Amino acid sequence: MASESDISVQGHGVHTAYIELADALERRDDITLVRGRYRSRVECDVYHLHTIGAAMWRKLRDPRAKKVVSAHVIPDSLVGSIRLARHWRPVARRYMQWFYTRADKVLAVSSTVARALEDELKVPKDRIEVLHNTIDMQAYRTTPRDRAAARQRLQLAQDAFVVVGVGQVQPRKRVDVFHELARQQPGTVFIWVGGIPFKHLGAEHGSMRRLVERAPDNLLVTGVLPHPQVKTYLQAADVFCLPAEQENHPMCILEAAGVGLPIVARDLPEYDDTFGDDLLRCADDTFAAAISLLRADRCERARWRQRSARIANRFDSSAAAERLVGIYRDLASPSRTTGPSPVAAERRPSSPDEH
Repeated sequence: MASESDISVQGHGVHTAYIELADALERRDDITLVRGRYRSRVECDVYHLHTIGAAMWRKLRDPRAKKVVSAHVIPDSLVGSIRLARHWRPVARRYMQWFYTRADKVLAVSSTVARALEDELKVPKDRIEVLHNTIDMQAYRTTPRDRAAARQRLQLAQDAFVVVGVGQVQPRKRVDVFHELARQQPGTVFIWVGGIPFKHLGAEHGSMRRLVERAPDNLLVTGVLPHPQVKTYLQAADVFCLPAEQENHPMCILEAAGVGLPIVARDLPEYDDTFGDDLLRCADDTFAAAISLLRADRCERARWRQRSARIANRFDSSAAAERLVGIYRDLASPSRTTGPSPVAAERRPSSPDEH
């Protein structure tokens, strides 16, 4: 299993999805997982790739093993994320089509992604399967003592009302909406956990940087943080808010659900078959009312925490790992291959270029 985020930028959801799934597989005793090895082929039954950059080409074209690719990115994901994406979107579409159509199985992280794979990127329908991102929910479970400790660590008042958002600082995430919420509600603490990891390659880099620099006193933008610190901010929060206008199946919503936070998010069709009515779904002009309601009404907070628990139950990584091992076994079975399984045969010694 490989994700180029191991050797590049890690402040995004694809890296989290890769780590969560790899950890879940490593907890099993019926599969051996090799991570990374980016400059070499690996003796294995299946390559599972989470990113689509050049470091994956050798694995993608290795005829000795089946290829599974998790489709975290489609052409629409780039608009509002990377500078000038609208201009080179056609090139990106052709490249994605080239990459995804060479996989034996493409795992779409949502039904929206599955439709884009089939309709726009021309991946054969029988190679596409929806496998939503998941996390180890037990690792995020938060007690009142955990919450108090997180606030102490972050130097937040125990009685403060804290709203947290997570994601890269980019137009697609609509950090401007979060900024405006903080300006409108000075008695609430707002924290955006994230930064601009791709720097000048990020969409509207200058305006995003100015947005951070002009943040009101009650808004903290942390910059890119190691993942364990992101969890600490979630544990310290009262509410999670994600106003992003394009998402597939965001890891940060799963993490907030694992912590047990009420979740306020934009009303996107991508959420219909995943989160449904378990999110408090808003438009630009209703986010402020939703935050105010949750701050004022303890019963409403409790009700939306119960909705978050339903998300947590649906998207635990142990179930995803079980299903994924079934996909691997089906692909690697003798009836699907032209030769003996590399794992069933005696392994040859590694050559020097494999290290």
